[in-house]
Formats: sequence, structure tokens, C-alpha cells
Amino acid sequence: MSAPIRTAVFGFGLAGRVFHCPFVSAVPGLELSAIVQRRGDEAAQAFPSARILRSADEALADPSIQLIVVATPNETHLDLATRALQAGKHVVVDKPITSTAAAARQLIQLATQQGRLLVPFHNRRWDGDFLTLRKLLADGTLGRVVEIVSRFDRFRPLPREGTWKERGTPDTGLLFDLSPHLLDQALTLFGTPDRITANLRHDRDRTDIDDAFDVYLDYDHLSLNSGPARALRYACHGTVLAADPAPRFLVHGTHGSFRKHGVDPQEPVMVATGRRPPSLASSEPWLPEPESDWGTLTLAPVLSQPSQLTQTPIPTIPGDYRHFYANVRDAIRGEAALAVSSEDGYRTLRLIDLARQSHAEHRSLPVTWD
Repeated sequence: MSAPIRTAVFGFGLAGRVFHCPFVSAVPGLELSAIVQRRGDEAAQAFPSARILRSADEALADPSIQLIVVATPNETHLDLATRALQAGKHVVVDKPITSTAAAARQLIQLATQQGRLLVPFHNRRWDGDFLTLRKLLADGTLGRVVEIVSRFDRFRPLPREGTWKERGTPDTGLLFDLSPHLLDQALTLFGTPDRITANLRHDRDRTDIDDAFDVYLDYDHLSLNSGPARALRYACHGTVLAADPAPRFLVHGTHGSFRKHGVDPQEPVMVATGRRPPSLASSEPWLPEPESDWGTLTLAPVLSQPSQLTQTPIPTIPGDYRHFYANVRDAIRGEAALAVSSEDGYRTLRLIDLARQSHAEHRSLPVTWD
């Protein structure tokens, strides 16, 4: 048995408390050795076996720690990830890994020079709704897909007090907070789009950040399942003024449609109840989605009779963020390639940069990676 990979998590806000510490702890082969919490004792109460440190320097100076998880405010990502790589650590960085694509490229170059892994935390690839959609596309169930609408809808009509996410800085806003998940999913499914068109808004009566976005990715000549190359539009939307949320996914194809309401249950259940995932080595199931939340597949069995449709509930493949960290473990050991590469983090930020430019210039832009 290999020695466990000693891991330190920087930050114990929502990201550290819900998305990182519990899932690091649940993966055999990783050890949650330290948590950096500058003040307070919440981390010590939640994870008594971990050392509680008051500064990042203490973790960076510890030669036994191999992996650093940066779960701090966006504006600190570049500095902390840079220092961790310079200290010879592998690094996981919460999304987005930096504030611009140019800064991400510099960080990637440093990771390459140091011979260390730099891993963006694009955990939503392990959402149940996304895994289910991915299977439907791979199976060709919908025929040739022509449109996908992907949304994160929330209802927060008033700014939240006391959170860095509501401060009007170059590192904040809903485009930075939620679109990395949606854009990364689009890139995972279909690769590089031909064009991007974006609109950013300040919809609430009082807000210092962009709190709504529409980003359209157009694929002009996409070939799926060895079919003809045709156009596909992938729309990404986010808002904090959706008291009645639209579907999380709405997909239209030549054979029918798929509609899925609700978000993956992992985050809401953990936030509401404090429940943690069991060890990945156990057989205990981890939050299967209830049947009432399954998506609906609407198909025309006979295309010449489009009014005669069938509707079928589609079981949601259970989501599981433990697999993100299991892959990081295996990549550090040299046993697997990274599922989420540093280049994936760069490309997501490049799309965010282009989205801001598209909005400012009121035009569509070609997507290039330079």
C-alpha cells in the first residue's frame, strides 16, 4: 500500500467546508492533514484529526504535505497557487484558477517547470444531471442534437452580507462564480466552439456585481456519432432572480427532447444538513437522486408521426465528487491521466475573457486559444 498523500486545504468557507475537506477525507489514499483557517474553530470541530493552521506559510513549509487545495477567495488564487508550486507541492485550485487566461497560462508554465500537477476544481463534471446527459448524447438517444440550454438559476433578490462574492471587483460576479461550471461542461462534451456571444447584466435593484449572464457557444460544423457535420448552439445562463427556476438542462434533437429540472443534490444536502460522503472504499450509496427529480425524455418513435410522442422518466446517474479527488490521487501516483487538466482551466478562463469582450463590444467573437 502506498503511503497516503498528505493534503492541506487552504480556507474553510463554503468551498473548503463543503466541497473540499469532506471529499478529500472520503478518498482512500488521501489524508486531510491540515486546514488553514485564519480565525475561528469551526474547522477543528468539523475535522478534529486535521491540524489547524493559521497561515498558508505553515503548510507550505511542511515537507510532508504533498498536495495543496486552494479554496480561498478568487483574488488569492494566483498568489497561493504560485507559492504552493514554488514550494514543490501539487495544487488543486477552486474555479476559476486565476482571474484571467493570461495569468492561468503563467501558472501552467510554472507547474510544468516545477514538475507538479495544477488541477482546476471542475467538479461539476461529476454532477448526476451532466453524467446522465453525457450518456444520452453518447447513445444517440436524441438523434442529432441541435440545441442545449444549460442553466444555474437561483433566487437571491438581495445581496448577501459579509461575503467577498458580492464585492464589485475584477475577480467577482456571477460570470466568475457559476459560468466556469457550465462552460467546462460544454467544452467537455463538444470541444472548441466556433463563436461566442455574451451578455452580462446587473438585474437586482441593488448589486455591485454582474448577477446574470447569457453566453452562447456556436458550433458550426459539429459531427456527433459519425453523423453529418451540422450546427449546434450551446446556451449557458445564470441568474439570481429566478424564484421559479427553468430546467437545469433542456436539450433538443432530431428525435426528441430531454428536460431536467433541479440541481445535483450533493451541495444542497451537505449545506442544509452537514451530511458527509462515506469513504469511497465502502459500498454505502452516496445521495442517489429521488425519482421525483429525474429528467424526462420526450421522443417521436415514428418521425413521420411527430404528434405521437412518448414521455419516459430517465433515472439520474448518481453524481459523486469523490471521483474528482480519486483521479487526482491516481495522477499524483502516476497511475492515471488527469481527468481535468490545467489546460481545461485555461480554456474556461479564455471563454470568460471572450465573454466579457463580447459583452463590451456588443458582438460575437471567434474562439481562439491564444
